[in-house]
Amino acid sequence: MKSTKRYMVPQILDKEDIIIAVPGSKSITNRALLLAALSHNKCLLKGVLFSDDSRAVLECLKQLGFGMEVDEASKQVTIWGGGGQIPNRQAILNVRSAGTAARFLTVMLALAGGEYTLEASEQMKKRPMAGLLSILRKAGAEIVCLEEEDRFPFTLRADALAMKEVSVDTDVSSQFASALLIAGVLLPEGLTVSLEGSRRDGSYIAITLRMMEQFGIPVKREGDRCMVLPAARFGVREYQIEPDVSGACYFYAMAPLLGIDVLVEQVHKGSMQGDIQFVKMLEKMGCTLEESREGLWVRGRRLTGYPGMDIDMRDFSDQTMTMAVLAVFASAKSRIRNVGHIRFQESDRIHAVVTELGRLGIRCEETDEGTGIMIYPGSVKGGEVETYEDHRMAMAFTLIGLKTGNIIIRDPQCCAKTFENYFDIIDRMAAKEPSSAAK
Repeated sequence: MKSTKRYMVPQILDKEDIIIAVPGSKSITNRALLLAALSHNKCLLKGVLFSDDSRAVLECLKQLGFGMEVDEASKQVTIWGGGGQIPNRQAILNVRSAGTAARFLTVMLALAGGEYTLEASEQMKKRPMAGLLSILRKAGAEIVCLEEEDRFPFTLRADALAMKEVSVDTDVSSQFASALLIAGVLLPEGLTVSLEGSRRDGSYIAITLRMMEQFGIPVKREGDRCMVLPAARFGVREYQIEPDVSGACYFYAMAPLLGIDVLVEQVHKGSMQGDIQFVKMLEKMGCTLEESREGLWVRGRRLTGYPGMDIDMRDFSDQTMTMAVLAVFASAKSRIRNVGHIRFQESDRIHAVVTELGRLGIRCEETDEGTGIMIYPGSVKGGEVETYEDHRMAMAFTLIGLKTGNIIIRDPQCCAKTFENYFDIIDRMAAKEPSSAAK
């Protein structure tokens, strides 16, 4: 439920370096939890993100009967894999607002078989499921939507679905493809997933394929066809989750914005997360990237300004809002392209960016038939920012307040979805205390 609380963003006036740790990756955490549950091993996951989304996955796995030990203090979870079997084949689950839980679990349960009721938050009920449900229905699953057709909540009944090859559209959500790939290991003859749409080479699909390989699942890609091959046994004893590059980007953006140097611990250029492309984009804006043993430095101290950008953000679209905020202070207009799919995420993010920048006195327009955004630099007037229950809107628009002051963020608790103590860290930065998400 949306909170009525407000957060007054502190203006950062000093030029001190920022050295910070961020939580584990949401995308990698949730994939690792499901892969560990499907595996044939007892698996220790390290560096786990604990947030609303990951707790939704953990609670669902618990309701399904998987054995686990959870240690939030050490950021570890041990899961006893079911070897491709669901211990409880009849359950009522609530995926909350977690897109990965919603899409991945739906397919996993359908291919594993059983009878389930899947519930969700009001926010998740608005997000698209039609393409995925259609695929499962064609394969023989019985899905009855309890409120609006092709949306949560619904009941699912399935047994021995007939599915050897399937085509999936990546335009609305690449999670549809990832869900089918991960669950494909449950099918005795494997599964071939043919990718269609404009995001066939998306970074999240690449993460899924790489992690499947790391867990010992035989998978190969030939062009737009991904083949999950039968696996008698698979799994790992231990798996280290990368720090969340998406969360790191809000701090890296402070380098050009505030003219400072920023290090995020254990983030490196070789990360498999797509949002590392945002960090490389900062280099094109004039920042210097420097690898160190501790992590990647983004150095912006020598900058006296930075240019506007014309950039295709299709493969790192979670940072659209961050780029839009940086564009406000650029030397020329900026254009963000090929992000139409972000209309179907936690909020209609294109509408949200245009509306909230306009509220702050910044000219901002939808472009490219609603799939892009044009931002014109200008003077920010103070005000409140509506976050639309969207954690990325809250975190990105906080950056404006750090630069200008007089910005209030509505519903700051929405950041619990992926980064529970984000605003605690911002407060410590303003107080010049050591900032670390590991605290």
